[in-house]
Amino acid sequence: MSNETKRDVFNDLVEQHQNYVITVVGDYGVKDKAIEGWNKRYSAALPDDLPVIPEAVSEWIKECKHRNVTLADTLCMEMRPESVRNWVAFKDGDIAKGFDSAGYRRKQETMASAWLLGVWRVEETGEIVKLEAEK
Repeated sequence: MSNETKRDVFNDLVEQHQNYVITVVGDYGVKDKAIEGWNKRYSAALPDDLPVIPEAVSEWIKECKHRNVTLADTLCMEMRPESVRNWVAFKDGDIAKGFDSAGYRRKQETMASAWLLGVWRVEETGEIVKLEAEK
């Protein structure tokens, strides 16, 4: 695995394109305005690997954020509605299916990622939910 970010790769591509434009067109101070637009779009775009959570979890996070509930309390099993508990919960039959505590942790981490990013994809609909920052 590389330490290079997607942004690094994109910037290298932009630089290579700029060098090509200058070489082909000639060095007359020509700057490709389209590249600037693409660069702005890329900066504003959402990441490809958004957390994917069920609709019930999405609604729970929105409700908790609206009520200013902490992340710790949002993740607390006793406070969650049943539909959210059922998604995250470690069930008796899960061991036979090869489900271990790592699966439980992954769901907790996915839920926490959605909370922290303030943006996620709803599993059932594919809708992207983006919470507005408090003003």
